[in-house]
Amino acid sequence: MLEEYKRHHRDVWPEMLDALRRNGWRNYSLFSREDGLLFGYFEAEEDFAAALAGMSGENANARWQEFMAPYFEIPSGAHPDQMMLELEEVFHTD
Repeated sequence: MLEEYKRHHRDVWPEMLDALRRNGWRNYSLFSREDGLLFGYFEAEEDFAAALAGMSGENANARWQEFMAPYFEIPSGAHPDQMMLELEEVFHTD
């Protein structure tokens, strides 16, 4: 289902993009391996928890997460964005 998932992300709903910007999600990228493993990265304007909390109140995000749920292996009733976790940066170069 990876090609279908990619297609949806080429046409992300404008209201979802607005919600991300409104809640401080910057430099947001998704990466995939051939086997379907996904890795997402974004920089939060405030902090990770605030960025997630802001999106949790967005109607567009609730609809998007429901729409994307079939593409993920997640616990029943969970949304993909509830599986996100913060990672510690241990190295960076420009």
